[in-house]
Amino acid sequence: MLHALSRLLLRAIPTFLLVYFLHLYLKYMFFKPMTKVLSARYEATEGARKRAAESLEKAAAKTAEYEATIRAARAEIYQSQEQLHRRLQEEQTAQVQAAREQAEAAVRDAKAHIAADIEQAKTDLAAQSDALAAEIADVILNRGVAA
Repeated sequence: MLHALSRLLLRAIPTFLLVYFLHLYLKYMFFKPMTKVLSARYEATEGARKRAAESLEKAAAKTAEYEATIRAARAEIYQSQEQLHRRLQEEQTAQVQAAREQAEAAVRDAKAHIAADIEQAKTDLAAQSDALAAEIADVILNRGVAA
């Protein structure tokens, strides 16, 4: 049995050597170049991913900067609109106050004019009433004498 086993091993040595040489051949001629290609491919894809991630980060930073600039511009516009609105309100208030003062002055002038007209009318009425009274008395007295 030992002898059969040694014969079997002796016959297996060429097969073993053939498999071993096939292994070495495939390792250096197929697997090693394949490993190089795969590692280069992996580096290329990882590099592209890293560049894409960096691009996304840069884009996010630019977007944040852009949004901050827009917010600042909007705040400035709102502030200028607020100042303009306040100034317009102040101008409108001043115009209303000036118009009110003009109207009050016109009313005072009209009241003074009316008061002067009333005084003039009273003076004229007093003078006319004296003249009418004298005329009435004259007519009454002249009729009483004529009758």
